Amino acid sequence: MPKQIAITCFFLLSCLIALPSHAESAVLKPFASGSYKQLLDSNANKPFMLVIWSITCSSCLKDMALLNKLHKANPNINMIMLATDDVTATDDIQKILAKNELTGLENWLFADENPQKLRYEIDPKWYGEMPRTYFLNKKHEREGISGVLSQEDYETYFKKTLN
Repeated sequence: MPKQIAITCFFLLSCLIALPSHAESAVLKPFASGSYKQLLDSNANKPFMLVIWSITCSSCLKDMALLNKLHKANPNINMIMLATDDVTATDDIQKILAKNELTGLENWLFADENPQKLRYEIDPKWYGEMPRTYFLNKKHEREGISGVLSQEDYETYFKKTLN
């Protein structure tokens, strides 16, 4: 009998340990040529914020906790995350998103051999500096900002663009 209880406890503990990692996985959509238009089309007449980041961008990584805080405080704001890393960085991207509780957002991952082409499709005036954040209003008129934003900056842009 004690052996059965030990086996049952081990099984239940194994299930509990396995659940969080599975539950926290983000769906990473492949961002290829034409994806930016698809993103705009799927958000027609809706304002949104596009956050462009990378696992190699230390400022981007520092910003993740603030993005989580902003998302929790403003769940009505459509926040879309786009990692400029390729598919080989999937595990690292998943870990960063899970750690910062951003797996429930719409998440994209560069999936083209030519990242310069993808950057150009998003914004011909953007040369790859990060973090890069775009605030798009209902008409998809946008404002792109490179660099780290403060909580006050985000809130100002939310009021100006996303409402």
